[in-house]
Amino acid sequence: MSTPGFSAVLFDCDGILVNSEPITNSVLREMLHELGWEISEEDCIRHFVGTSFIDEWEIIHEHTGYRIDHDWILGFRERRNAALVARLEPVAGAVDAVRSIAERFPVACVSGADRGKIDMQLAMAGLTEVFGDRVFSGMELPRSKPAPDVYLAAASAMGIDPTTAAVVEDSSSGVRAGVAAGATVFGYAPGEPTYLSPDELTALGAAAVFDSMDALPGLVSVGRPAA
Repeated sequence: MSTPGFSAVLFDCDGILVNSEPITNSVLREMLHELGWEISEEDCIRHFVGTSFIDEWEIIHEHTGYRIDHDWILGFRERRNAALVARLEPVAGAVDAVRSIAERFPVACVSGADRGKIDMQLAMAGLTEVFGDRVFSGMELPRSKPAPDVYLAAASAMGIDPTTAAVVEDSSSGVRAGVAAGATVFGYAPGEPTYLSPDELTALGAAAVFDSMDALPGLVSVGRPAA
């Protein structure tokens, strides 16, 4: 019996296509220090990687007494974007993997980040034309990751059943969103500090875990694992 193939491959952006998390985390940590929260690098990663500040305002308020607002978030984005422009690099092997997969499957970039950040990063990685108009931001929906909304919106726009899609993720919120959408989630675990471990990704529901982008085209070509 043949293994069913995927209808599309949906990529997260931060940590999957570009190495943005360490840069973003350093800017955030600096700004939290300015508010009086001497948060460690490890705790900053644990609390905020893969999340939205809008959803995490209470923990910031708890540690600083400051209720972050629209102006604070805009200020963060300005400083974050400047740091990304200066230092951002693609994830090793990601650009070649995406281009290879795009020759055989419809692809989309499905991120929880704001659209300005997504578009800037795809342009810097040279992937704008590969994804075209198939770029989706969770911040443009009522609920971002870990809710499945952005993956469901992407599947709807692409005219596919989300349960036939492959999702490529690295964060807790992202894996949970993909699983909740009914997709097959491939978890990326390269063994770096900002990433979850293979066991953590599997526990969250990832159907397969890989540690090198060079392996991804072969994994998605095999098709959906048997239930």
